[in-house]
Amino acid sequence: MTTDALSDRGPAPAVTRAIAILGLLADAHGAPLSLSEIARALGIAKSSTSNLCVALEDGGMIQRTDGGYTLGRRNLELGGAFLRSFDQVREFYKLCAESPVLSHELLQLAVLDGTNVLYLARHEGRAPLRLSATIGDRFPAAPTAIGNALLANLEPEEVAERFSHVSEWPRLTEKSVQTLDALQAKLAATRERGYSLDEGEVFPSVVGIAMPIPPRSSGDVPMAMGASMFRTDDSADHRDRVVEALRSAVERLSNPMVLTSDR
Repeated sequence: MTTDALSDRGPAPAVTRAIAILGLLADAHGAPLSLSEIARALGIAKSSTSNLCVALEDGGMIQRTDGGYTLGRRNLELGGAFLRSFDQVREFYKLCAESPVLSHELLQLAVLDGTNVLYLARHEGRAPLRLSATIGDRFPAAPTAIGNALLANLEPEEVAERFSHVSEWPRLTEKSVQTLDALQAKLAATRERGYSLDEGEVFPSVVGIAMPIPPRSSGDVPMAMGASMFRTDDSADHRDRVVEALRSAVERLSNPMVLTSDR
């Protein structure tokens, strides 16, 4: 990954390169990168890289360790401020805690990011389920219930365009969707059913159910809310209760003036 061409054309080359450094460290998933590794990965001079890293470290965006550089705590503060700007994130946690059905489940809130989903919030529930992605993680949208709920809101032509560059589909389990036609069929079923369903496409023993959240205004970022449970807990009666509780929750998240109950 190099930024020379982009940074030379941009209005603020140093900012462009600093952002690239943050992205590189984020992709390292906590593993420290040395100054030489950063400079080599970005294709910029080591002296320039050093100046950028000093500035980022002074701002708390990165921190120096024995093994090199990692992301700094300031990113967490900025990320928290970003999440707090979404009213639905705050309301999500309140609804999860209050619902007699959903409070027991592992629940997530996510937005679409290309062909991936980006997780904004997570409620642990009471079930010992620790397999799913956490806040800030990106996951392939095609096999996930929450990704399908978001993709189903798009026209089939837009879905096809979004996945036109995908040459190798992620195979998380043997059931993971592997073609655009298969994905389009799943999305059509999701639209007809009113919610998306992942039966072992991400983890063999886990079932996922998700629904899109109707935006409060035209400028809102589309979101979806999903629940994950062990297949052993997925009886028809329990699934029906979760679906109804999710439907009530997304209605509240879309319109806080709605009075609903899943008791």
